[in-house]
This record gives sequence, structure tokens and C-alpha cells, in this order.
Amino acid sequence: MQRLPGVLLSGVIALLPGLTACGNDPGAGLGSKASAAARTGPEAQCMSGNRAYFGDTHLHTALSPDAGLAGTKLGLDEAYRFARGETVTSNTGQKAALKRPLDFLVVADHSENLGLAQGLETSNPELLKSSLGQELHDLLKAGKGREAFYLLVQWMAKGSEALISNDAYMTNVWQMNNTVAERYNDPGTFTSLIGYEWTSQPGGGNLHRVVIFRDDKTLTDKILPFSAFDSEDAEDLWAFMAAYEKQTGGRVLAIPHNGNLSSGTMFLPQHQKTGVAIDADYARMRQRFEPLIEVTQAKGTGETHPLLSPEDEFAGFNIVDNSNLGGIKPTTPEMIPYEYARAALRRGLKLEQELGVNPFKFGMVGSTDSHSSLPSTAEDNWWGKSPALEPIPERWKDVLIKSAKDASLDLTALQLGASGLAGVWASGNTRTALWDAMARKEVFGTSGTRLTVRVYGGYDYTGDEIKGADWASAACAKGVPMGGDLMAAADGQVPSLLVQARKDPDGANLDRIQIVKGWLDDAGKTHEQVFDVSWSDADQRTRGADGKVPSVGTSVNVREATYTNSIGATNLTAHWTDPSFDPSQKAFYYVRVLEIPTPTWLAYDRKNFNLYDEMPDNAPYTSQERAYSSPIWYNPS
Repeated sequence: MQRLPGVLLSGVIALLPGLTACGNDPGAGLGSKASAAARTGPEAQCMSGNRAYFGDTHLHTALSPDAGLAGTKLGLDEAYRFARGETVTSNTGQKAALKRPLDFLVVADHSENLGLAQGLETSNPELLKSSLGQELHDLLKAGKGREAFYLLVQWMAKGSEALISNDAYMTNVWQMNNTVAERYNDPGTFTSLIGYEWTSQPGGGNLHRVVIFRDDKTLTDKILPFSAFDSEDAEDLWAFMAAYEKQTGGRVLAIPHNGNLSSGTMFLPQHQKTGVAIDADYARMRQRFEPLIEVTQAKGTGETHPLLSPEDEFAGFNIVDNSNLGGIKPTTPEMIPYEYARAALRRGLKLEQELGVNPFKFGMVGSTDSHSSLPSTAEDNWWGKSPALEPIPERWKDVLIKSAKDASLDLTALQLGASGLAGVWASGNTRTALWDAMARKEVFGTSGTRLTVRVYGGYDYTGDEIKGADWASAACAKGVPMGGDLMAAADGQVPSLLVQARKDPDGANLDRIQIVKGWLDDAGKTHEQVFDVSWSDADQRTRGADGKVPSVGTSVNVREATYTNSIGATNLTAHWTDPSFDPSQKAFYYVRVLEIPTPTWLAYDRKNFNLYDEMPDNAPYTSQERAYSSPIWYNPS
């Protein structure tokens, strides 16, 4: 069996005991990184048939070693059935179903020790050769799967080698994954995109990426997933992806996780391995293979932070900033600028000025990172991130990831949000249409709600375009969709944005539309500003002297975990022209849409399980769910 470069496998290999670490050498036959990165994704198109599809690009099943050890019994079939809207029996024996099916799903099980729990359950002799394998096995057999899970997370953070190297075993598991994905893929109704997670976390810093293929089983069966055991360096992952495309003719992209648990390493301007300042080749590779980032998920939202955006009154949403993965080291203020999306978008403008290429030119999606095979995001129907977080009275007390050093570094249930979802504006519910839309960044992320947001930018909008039934076609004919680039402004031209937001049909009304602008001034310093551009009850809520729009108020009864849509709007639109535009300055614009306040899953649990005397008074029982569009960039050159 040959690995990439040449990871071209033939035939079906029988299941053998043991697990694998892919020793892939991605470099041979690739050519320069710059030439590989120069290939571009699909061009943005004005498609009148485009609509928003909702899905999860980041779901784990029992095949993920951490999920399997932590008690997840549900596998691939249950994950797809649940996502398609069927009722399944959960890991804790409850009947579980979504209120509405998803349109698409990426099962992204960890490539590192894929199928570990299943091998331990059968006392795989290869696993028991190592002291760690024996310890994990004994804990699992003693009914201490959570302890085994904690041990595994701490072990992974040390950059340890794979437990076992057996290509045949992993080939079988990987090809089974692809076979099941094909079985549930139903173009036009439900799409299963083939993917996996590359789980690099040196020192506990979360540098994970979900790798998503445009292709079907005929191509993805020809490779083995590149894992963090091959390399913890993202540049080596991109080289593997380039080699896959060259050797198979397929297409692949990667989505970095939310950076808030990365110990300040997700958006560094230095090479990960050497610490040397990045160059144009690096920037091209990152932009080429990572067109998106995951801005929100259960373990925190990574848009911005109050320390980074002190003037942004909504910057403190779902912040998890006490530690990294595994509770290895505390988060310090010096780390935070390199963990959040808005700061990275700003840094990208400066790096583009220096390098000629922007490494942080990404769109934004949300996803769940659920490890229970159950991708759910509704606050009143949240099936948790792990089996211990399925709806049971004790789940609010759970410690998802326990630090071996200090309890203050634990990741607890009280910090988690029922987040998030990826919204994709595509011409159809198929692998190619969805993947192409992701590649061109015509996407948005939500904190779990299914509100939709659509954005176009251009120079010639009058505002009448958004009043038409097919306004998007008219807007696209004069400009670019989110994820696009505005050409340099001619004399007298000023960019404007057309925005439409619609509430989740089964959810809360909308509070406001905001536009977040970032720009690079003539002195090489970056700035940001948040503009309220449309809001509900505009005749009663007027902009104050400070330029801010007053709070929408609340209809939440916290004790009863209820709310009403007596405030807010079902739809909001905006035609906004940049009031401070300087045609010589690089800039980006993205849209944030806020719902009215609603109860969180903690409020529903307190009510449903009658936990008023047990749960803390200061828990986050309400929040304003939201959506984030991909940016539109302005480049004067």
C-alpha cells in the first residue's frame, strides 16, 4: 500500500486489528508551495436560484477516540439519520430528534487514532503493547471511560506519537466512513460531504482543522487522512491537500476551529514550526486552502473579545477564555489578539500591505463540534456536546475537559453554548454546489439559530434594488456577494452594502443589523468600527448622542424559560454607504445580525428539571443569538 504522495490505494483491504498513524510524506512531486497555492477556487456567480442551506461542518461520532472513550455509542448511521430528521435513540437511551432536518452534514471524526475506542473494547493486542494503550484499556473496561478520555486529551496535548501504526486498519475505517457517506448522500434533499478532522494541539493549543472534500468515494478512497501524528504543522497539512488535488484531480479545503482555545497561536503572523515571519508563499497557501474559519461552536465564539473591541457592546458573547484544550495553560491577555477572527481580519490587511497577499482572508461559518453523533443547536432541544451533556438533570455540573493542573483551567458545561450552524448560499443542495459556495466564501455562521443573512457590496446601488422580489440578482449584477472583492473605487465612488436578514421561522425576532468595518490607515495601523444600520421599532428606538441604538429590551421570563415575539422584527433590510470611506485605504466589511433576547439551554434545563434551588443564580440564562456574514474586502490596488 502506497501513501501520499502516492497514497493511491487500490482494492478493499480487510479489517485488521490495530490503529494507524499516517506517515504521509506530502512533499514529493508537489512542486513549489507557491505554484500549488496559485490555483484558485470557483468564481463567484450571480445565480438567481441561490438559497440558504443550513448544516454542520464539524460533527464527531463514536469513531473519534475522545468521543468513543467519553461514552458515545452512536456511529455514522445514527449521525446521518438524526441530521436528516429521523428519531434515534441517544447515547443515554432517550428518543432524540431535531425540530427540522439539516440540509447537509460533514462527519469530521479525528484522524488521530480513528476507531480507538472500538479497538480497546475488543482488547486489540496491538493497542495493549504500549503502557498508554494498556492504561486506557483498563480504564475503559473498568467503566471509567471519562477518565480515559481526560487522559487521552492530556496525552495528545504533549504531541505524543500514535498508539499504533497499522495502515490496513485505518484504510478500512476510512473507506467505511466514505461508504456510509455515499449511502446517505441524496442530492437535492440531503448532502453528506466527506471529511475528517486534523487535530493538532501542540501544548494544548487548538490548531484543529476540519478537512472537507468536494469529491465522492471514488477519489477519497485513494488517500489516508493526514493526521497530527504525521505533522502538527498546518503547512504540512496544506501540502498534503495540494498533493491530493494534484494526484486525484479532486478538490479539498480546510476550516480552522474557533481560535479561542489556541493559546494565541491560531492567527499568528509567524510560521508555526520555525517562528520566522510568514512570507507570501505561506499567505497564498493559507488563503488557498483555508477560505473559511469556524467563528462559533459549543466551546466558545471566536468573533471578537471585549479586550479587543472595548467599544463593541456586543463583544462579550459566549466568551470562553480561561484556558486551552486540556487545561494545560491559562489564557493571557497577550494571547487574545491572535485568537479572534476580527483581529485576524485586521491583521490580514496589514500583512497584505507587506506581503502582497492576505493570509487571513476568510469567510465565516458556525458548527457544533458535537461529540455525541447528534448535531443539535436549538436551546430548547440541545442534545449536548457529549453523552454527559445530553438532557439529564446533572449536566449543568459536568466538566467537559478536566485540567490535570488546576481546576480553574477546566472547561465546564456552564461555559458551553448550543452553537452553531453553517449557512451556505448555493445553487443546489449537492456536494459540488455547497463546496463551491464554501470555496468562494458565500457563507455565514450562526450561533445555532436559522436566521438568514445576505449581503452584497457595490458602488452603484440606489437602495431600490432590495425592494424587488429577486433583489439578489439585481444586487449581484451591480456588485459582489459576501466573500467577494470590490474593485478600486473610481473618483467619487463610495462603496455601499445591501443587506437582508430574515428571522428563523421557528425562532426569535430580530433586534438589529450591524456592519463591522475594519481598515488600514496611511500610517499602517488598523482600526475597527461597528455601525448599527437597521433595527426593529425604528420609530421608537432612535440613535443616541453616542451613536448607539438603545437596547431592544427583553420579553424573557427567565424563571419560566419563555419569551414572546412581542418585540423585534421578522425581517430587516439595509442600504448602507460607508460614511468614512477613504479610497486609498484597505478595508473589509462584514454583517452581524442580532436576535432579541431568548432563554439559553441552561434556563430550559432549570425549568424542565426543577433545578431552581441547585443551579447558580449567575449562570447565563439569556442571550442574544446572532449571525455573522463573510466579509467583503476593498483593496485600492
